[in-house]
Amino acid sequence: MLGKLLYALHVLGAVLWVGGMAFAILVLRPALTTLEPAQRLALHQGVLARFFRLVWHAMPVVLLSGWLLLFGWYGGFRGVGWHVHVMHLSALIMAAVFVGIVTGPWRSFRAAMARGDGAAAAAAANSIRQQVTANLVLGLLTVAIAAWGRFGG
Repeated sequence: MLGKLLYALHVLGAVLWVGGMAFAILVLRPALTTLEPAQRLALHQGVLARFFRLVWHAMPVVLLSGWLLLFGWYGGFRGVGWHVHVMHLSALIMAAVFVGIVTGPWRSFRAAMARGDGAAAAAAANSIRQQVTANLVLGLLTVAIAAWGRFGG
């Protein structure tokens, strides 16, 4: 029962994290082109604040549930397939990228918005977009590898 709960939490956390990035990059960002730059930046600020708060909760759930499953049910790295090793590495990289976004360009974006510097805010938003896009690609590859490895091969 606990294993099923941990697995469900693991998958739900990954869905929220990767799905949120897909929505932001593939749906929201193109739709924002209809807004004036100041409106676009203000909307970015609200959306990213909510999304980053969500990831701050989903990311530890994904990592902790993965480790609990790995060591509690599968007996550690020796008892799992290659896909789990890849998932683990990519999750750590994605977490590091996220922390880098929040402590770097997201902090710069908020500071620029607070002082009314639209150009600096737009540059920071572009950096956030690039890093979130990279994390999305890594997240989608991780999901594909997890699904592929789950069925052997």
